[in-house]
Amino acid sequence: MIVAGGTYREICDNPRWDRFFGSGLRAAAAITELSKDVTLATYAPPEWAEDIAMSAAAFGVKALITECRMPATFRYFHQLSTAELEYDGELDIEPLRVEGDAVLRFGMVAGSAIVRAKYAVFDPQTGADPESFHSNGSVAEHLAIVLNGWEASQTTGVPLEGAGSIILARENADVVIIKLGPRGAIVHSRGRSSVLVPPYRSDSVFKIGSGDVFSAAFAYYWGEAGLPPDEAADAASRSVAHFVDGHRLPLSGIEALCHGDAYSPRELPRQLYLAGPFFALPQRWLIEETRDILTSMGVPVFSPLHDVGTAKSAHDLASGDLAGLDESAVVLALLDGADPGTIFEVGYARKAGIPVVGYSEQLDPLHLTMFEGTGCVMESDYTTAVYKAAMKAWSA
Repeated sequence: MIVAGGTYREICDNPRWDRFFGSGLRAAAAITELSKDVTLATYAPPEWAEDIAMSAAAFGVKALITECRMPATFRYFHQLSTAELEYDGELDIEPLRVEGDAVLRFGMVAGSAIVRAKYAVFDPQTGADPESFHSNGSVAEHLAIVLNGWEASQTTGVPLEGAGSIILARENADVVIIKLGPRGAIVHSRGRSSVLVPPYRSDSVFKIGSGDVFSAAFAYYWGEAGLPPDEAADAASRSVAHFVDGHRLPLSGIEALCHGDAYSPRELPRQLYLAGPFFALPQRWLIEETRDILTSMGVPVFSPLHDVGTAKSAHDLASGDLAGLDESAVVLALLDGADPGTIFEVGYARKAGIPVVGYSEQLDPLHLTMFEGTGCVMESDYTTAVYKAAMKAWSA
């Protein structure tokens, strides 16, 4: 397998993460125990080249590095925040040229890869205006496009239901996979009905690079192992659940992957109740951030701050909050600070049989007793808590 993609520095403040990976190196590292021979074609500035080559070699990857002038760094405040790109170098770089039986190509910050392949998988990773696989002269006998739901809508201008067939025809592709986050992925294959591939549960969620691993696993199982597209995508979904539980690389074979059960998302998610204090600026920020993230996942959120407000009597506030709670299928409780109102809402929810995902980095084990003892799912990692709550909303 040849992987053509960028190698970047990744920095995250919470949880702390500072590594050389990026889509190219991570994808290549992911499949070294699956594919017999993995080559990475990538760009790197001179000051990074040795480190990248050594990192690749540690995974058994042969790195073919083309020099570029400036390093590229992606910074995250937390894993679900929008990454900030730091790059001041040239964008028009001499393209990489790769040829092989099975090639995985990623869109890159700068430069491109011209591919000639029997089987090619293309993950554009270019946000609002994904490029065409063929636009730089790339050719493949069999082509699969992997992109997320937002990219699919942006590039076609139509709802997701119709985007796959448009991209199939426009790219003359055999397969188009549209990733839908906690809803799984839709596989569109030429001449066949679309198939929904489920997501799989994991104990924790390390989000950075999960899309890279999906594309890498799919490229191997479809382009090299010869599985049908829907089976290859299912193997990729299982691989992601294995990977995100602690950034586990390289991937094991399907039989040895560690992941939870699949779940079948509902056609429409149910309401999530966002419980947490909002009386100080840091508290308000966390409520706003969490609500925005959940909304971007397609989850309808009831937030007492936004849906009931504050300028009412205590009776009206409590009545409004509890009415929203009664109509919700799951609670995500932000518990740091041990706010009395939030604790009351958790107890009310558990008495009503409503599942609760609690997030706290600061409460000691003694203060978790009643939460854990009444069946709350307690998480100290923000990304994991948000994903578990969203998945409950989609499957309740």
